[in-house]
Amino acid sequence: MTYPDLLILRHGETEWNLAGRMQGEMDSPLTATGRAQASAQQRILTRFGIDGWQAWTSPQGRSAVTARIAMGERAEDLRTDPRLSEITMGEWTGLHRRDIVAAAPHLFETEMDLNWYDHAPGGEGIAALYERTGAFLDDLTGPSVIVTHGITSRMLRCHALGLEPAAFTELPGGQGIVYHLSGGVQTCLSEGA
Repeated sequence: MTYPDLLILRHGETEWNLAGRMQGEMDSPLTATGRAQASAQQRILTRFGIDGWQAWTSPQGRSAVTARIAMGERAEDLRTDPRLSEITMGEWTGLHRRDIVAAAPHLFETEMDLNWYDHAPGGEGIAALYERTGAFLDDLTGPSVIVTHGITSRMLRCHALGLEPAAFTELPGGQGIVYHLSGGVQTCLSEGA
């Protein structure tokens, strides 16, 4: 599937991110660092040029606040879509990551392995996330700025790069990041570039 050009942003750092708590469908306010990351994203978008681009955000507060900051004068153009929400974490929602690791150490054999997201009791799972993010992308009608969450961002990029859902663990993440996806190629945009 060929998609229009995409600029995919992850929300800025939140208080729960800083504390190591799993947010999933819950929410937490941006930290001062998170607001600064969103401001940096705004400068990147301004330099890139997004006139005529659609603007989308997850309805979750951390993403919506980041989107309003990052879109600057274009914030009134933002549309929300629940398909951009973060993967749900079921019983792990609100827990500290260290407590999840202690309860299920076999899921955390390597630091970079994110497959544990597929094992959250009562959680959404990777296949369901892949399906809803694909449905969102299939509905796009033009170049789009998308402000979302860490795992959701990775899954959107799997689609745009023609990767299987399991490849989400291999894609880079990071808060305050802007990824440009065009023609099956991903470029990480930064203020200095």
